[in-house]
Amino acid sequence: MTTAPARPGSGRAHPAWVDDGPLPPAAFESELRELAQSRYHDSHSFNIRMHRGELSPAELRTWVANRFHYQRSIPVKDALILAKLPDPAMRRSWLRRIQDHDGIADGEGGIERWLRLGEAVGLDRADLESGRNVLPGVRFAVDGYVNFCRLSPALEAVASSLTELCAPNIMLTRLETFPRYYPWIEESGLAYFRSRVPQGRRDGTEALSWVVDWARTRADQLASLSALAFKCDVLWSLLDSVEHGSRPGGAG
Repeated sequence: MTTAPARPGSGRAHPAWVDDGPLPPAAFESELRELAQSRYHDSHSFNIRMHRGELSPAELRTWVANRFHYQRSIPVKDALILAKLPDPAMRRSWLRRIQDHDGIADGEGGIERWLRLGEAVGLDRADLESGRNVLPGVRFAVDGYVNFCRLSPALEAVASSLTELCAPNIMLTRLETFPRYYPWIEESGLAYFRSRVPQGRRDGTEALSWVVDWARTRADQLASLSALAFKCDVLWSLLDSVEHGSRPGGAG
């Protein structure tokens, strides 16, 4: 098992933190961005190997199959968050996230695009949809994240989504490296990565503005940071399980 970057201490002093009050909005935003960048799973050894072209077809298939359990859970957790939002305009805006993944109609959306990625790497659609190959550690991590969004207040649930600040860059990396290192995957199978670049930029910017606005006390700010760190741990743990499960005899 690999180790995630160390969690920053919740009581760490900040130059702009005076008398235990909240950080100014700009400083708090920087704190959130720094946490996301330092703990995002792009630095996990499995992703590093992926982006260097070092994964075997079997390893890629294991990743695609298990990541699908996360992908299909995204609109579920977003529906749970939507129900917590107090304002109709916010709910309408957040609804886009569900539609992005579920689609407006059959055959559309991010889940469908991930299924097509699965087919492009040689997986059977019915097997993917059945979830029969999801590793226990992946199921535990993803289901834990959904429950976190179910049980947490709106501030922390939205803050946990701020990994989207980093998502566009990792998608761009995959769009660059997959055709180079994995040319056996048809270009049409990469549509999910392509769609998430503008969506991630939009969603990350929106969620960040809400969290910065809502977190009016230092306790709120620290709770937001903790929620974001937890989400980073979820993504890291998912890859730990996939990496272990990709080895002969590994069960994830």
